Amino acid sequence: MDFAFDARTEELRGRLLAFMDEHVYPAERTAHEQRAALASPWDTPAVVEELKAEARRQGLWNLFLPDTEHGAGLTNLQYAPLAEISGRSPQLAPTALNCAAPDTGNMEVLAQFGTEEQRKRWLRPLLAGEIRSAFAMTEPDVASSDATNITTHIRREGDSYVITGRKWYISGAMNPDCRVFIVMGKTDPDGPDVRRQQSMVLVPRDTPGVEVRRAMTVYGYEDHYHGGHAEVVLDEARVPVENLVGEEGGGFAIAQARLGPGRIHHCMRLIGMAERAIDLMCERAVHRTAFGKPLAAQGVVQQWIADARVTVEQLRLLVLKTAWLMDTVGNKGAHTEIQAIKIATPRAVVDILDRAVQVHGAGGVSQDFPLAELWAAARTLRLADGPDEVHQRSLARRELKRFA
Repeated sequence: MDFAFDARTEELRGRLLAFMDEHVYPAERTAHEQRAALASPWDTPAVVEELKAEARRQGLWNLFLPDTEHGAGLTNLQYAPLAEISGRSPQLAPTALNCAAPDTGNMEVLAQFGTEEQRKRWLRPLLAGEIRSAFAMTEPDVASSDATNITTHIRREGDSYVITGRKWYISGAMNPDCRVFIVMGKTDPDGPDVRRQQSMVLVPRDTPGVEVRRAMTVYGYEDHYHGGHAEVVLDEARVPVENLVGEEGGGFAIAQARLGPGRIHHCMRLIGMAERAIDLMCERAVHRTAFGKPLAAQGVVQQWIADARVTVEQLRLLVLKTAWLMDTVGNKGAHTEIQAIKIATPRAVVDILDRAVQVHGAGGVSQDFPLAELWAAARTLRLADGPDEVHQRSLARRELKRFA
C-alpha cells in the first residue's frame, strides 16, 4: 500500500474541507432553527437543499459510486478520506453530497442489478438528488441479524407480486421525499436452500397496502436529518413483476453485495465523527477550568485525548487497508477486513465519544453540543448492517477454518 493520497484525492479533499468550513458547519445551527419552524419535522430544511445545490455546483456529488457512468469514478481508497470528512457532520454533509445511506446502497443495487427501466424510473432521480429511498429488510418479529429469518411474504399472482409483512427501523422512510422501498421478502419460503428463498422488489411508497406506521426513535432521537427510522406495514401490496430486482431467489446475494460497501462507508464516516469528538474535547479542555487549572492540564483528560488519537490512527489504517483490498481483490477478498472494521470501528468510536461527553459534563448530554446525538448514531452502528456478534462469529469461523 502507498499511504500517500493521489493527486485527485488531495484535490477533492481540499475542496471538500473548504466546503465543510464555508457551508456545512455554519449551516448546522441554521438547519436546526429551520426545522423547528417546519410544518412537519420530517420535511427538509431549506438550507439542506441549498447545500445540495452548492455541492453539485462544485462537483462534490455522488462521490461514493465507483463507476463513471453514474458516479465520480473514485476507488474505495480514494473515497475513504472524503467520507471521513463528511462524517464530521453526519447530519448534513452526506446528504449535501448525495452520499447518504440508505440511498447510497440502493443506488448501488439499482446500478448493478436494476433493469434499464428501473434505472430510468428510480436511479436517475436518486442520482440527481430529487427523491430519496429506503431499504426494507429488518423485521420486529424475528432475529433479523440472520436474514434467512425474515417472514415477509412475496407471492406471485399473474403479472403481479403481492407483498405482506411488517418491517421496522427502515431508515429514511419518514422523509416525504422517500418515494420507493427496496423490499426483501420470501418468494420461495419452503425452498431447500435458505439463501435462495428471498427476493427483492421495488415498492413505490404510494402503493395501496403500504403504510408508514410510525417513527422509531434511537435512544430518544428521531433522527430527522436521516429521514427517520420507520415501522412499515405491507398488507397485500401489489406491484408489477417488472419491479423484481435481479432474479427470484437472488435477494440474499444482492443484500450481501449491498452491505459490503455500506459497512466500509459507515466506518469511514465514523472516523470523521471521532475526529470531531477529539476536536471538541480538546477545545473544551483548553477553555474549561476545574480545581484551579484547565481541564487540559488534568492527567486523566490528557490520557483520554492521547488514547483517542492512537485509536483513530489505528482505525484509519485498518479502514484504508480494507478499501485498498476491496479495490484490488474485490469484496470477497476483503471479507475478513470488512468484518474487522465493522467490529472495531463503532465500538472504539463510541468510547471516544463517551470520553468527549465526560469532558463536556452536562453539556455533553445536551442538545447544545452534537456529542450525544453522535454517540447515539455510533452506538446504533454496532447493530446496523449486522451486529458485532454476527461479524465476530463469522470472522472466528474463518480463522478456525485454517486449523480444521
